Amino acid sequence: MEAANLTRVRYEKRGHVAHVTLDRPDRANAMDLRMHEELAFVWDDFEADDELWLAVLTGAGERAFSAGQDLKELAARIEDGSNAPSTFGSRGKPGWPRLTERFELAKPVLARVNGAAFGGGFELALACDVIVAADTATFALTEAKLGLIAGAGGVFRLTRQAPYRVALGHLISGRPMTADRAYQLGLVNEVVPAADLDAAVDAWVADILGCAPLAVRAVKQAAAAAATMPLQQAFATRFPWEERRMHSEDADEGPRAFVEKRPPRWQGR
Repeated sequence: MEAANLTRVRYEKRGHVAHVTLDRPDRANAMDLRMHEELAFVWDDFEADDELWLAVLTGAGERAFSAGQDLKELAARIEDGSNAPSTFGSRGKPGWPRLTERFELAKPVLARVNGAAFGGGFELALACDVIVAADTATFALTEAKLGLIAGAGGVFRLTRQAPYRVALGHLISGRPMTADRAYQLGLVNEVVPAADLDAAVDAWVADILGCAPLAVRAVKQAAAAAATMPLQQAFATRFPWEERRMHSEDADEGPRAFVEKRPPRWQGR
């Protein structure tokens, strides 16, 4: 697959930032199998491109970040007998590994949530590292209402990222939450008026790019890996991206720039 052949996703590279847009606004950016295949290409390219340090993920239009799985496509596959029973994860399915299972992706991904993030759309946002939401955004895991399960990590991530009882209540009822409620629960980093969403995202992008890229990756990898470790074990663990940061040019550049009272010139190596 090539970038020119993408029909469900817009993928733009601007400096060190990859802009990834779910591009089916007429279907509330619902994710069909073709979109998952295209997203796999995008995330592979993002991870491999040394000039890309950060990704911003959003949905086209103002109606939805993503409504999740394309249920019309799913219903059609059920009718024609081509749909196999599914459970947690996407192994063996188009687009694997999807962002929700790219556990080794050390580059940060920021979600710009501009409307409804339901089902798989919410799961996609939960898999990102920073979430900036418009005050009109809404979040929900509605799978149980459909006889399904939040198998792209929603069951696991929501119960880890929000208080367990609160998370379970949303999972077994399908009840939505507002952007403000998501912020109160610590699921969202910032909520702003819809008109200010781009400015808020740009500010986060600038702040992240102002940090050394290898340090950012080392922080993300170590924080994720150590989250379930005893503290003593975490201190004793050698993390691959921290090894790279520790021996990098940027580890010397930061202190030099501080002493010389100038902005650091990060190399990412």
